[in-house]
Amino acid sequence: MSIQKEASYNTTNTYSTLNTFSENTKNVWLVFHGLGYLSKYFIDYFSELNRDENYIIAPQAPSKYYQDKKFKHVGASWLTRENTIAETENILNYVDAVFEKELPETIPNLIVLGYSQGVSIAARWVASRKIQCDKLIMHSGAVPKELQPKDFEFLKASTEVIYLYGNKDQYITEARKTEEELKGSNLFQNRLKIEVFDGIHEVNREFLLKISQ
Repeated sequence: MSIQKEASYNTTNTYSTLNTFSENTKNVWLVFHGLGYLSKYFIDYFSELNRDENYIIAPQAPSKYYQDKKFKHVGASWLTRENTIAETENILNYVDAVFEKELPETIPNLIVLGYSQGVSIAARWVASRKIQCDKLIMHSGAVPKELQPKDFEFLKASTEVIYLYGNKDQYITEARKTEEELKGSNLFQNRLKIEVFDGIHEVNREFLLKISQ
């Protein structure tokens, strides 16, 4: 009979940034990509934002794989159902390191956005690390079921929490189920806003422009 054991080790992972942080920076975005993305491509969705006012940081999911039989296109995944608890803590520690390296002591408007699979990482990181963000945007993804209203009680009264998805999303059933669960659980204590746009399962650039104003 085999025995599964654990070993700890140091590791290094990449992440991507867009624009330059300066005294003119109005918004700092920490954005988590969906399944199959690489951060260096995902961050392009934010390229239309005002360069002087927006600094974007995109962490990279650690588990990479080939997406096609020709071994040409590489994608990445944040988590699977295998060893989820330990893997989650590894990822959150990595996000902590990125956050500490990139951001100054005084942070301007902090926007945390998770897209698709990235929603689970964004929500868990904000909840577990008690991150005082100004906006938490959950775009077309599911919120981890283990999270409870008490996990977000620390958020300041002005923090906006938005659940966003497209009305033509190919995963529309899951999106609507998540919406109903969020409404019923009071997870974000009546601060939750639901926004539905005309579109598919894709990052909504128009919304990004609006929220950056």
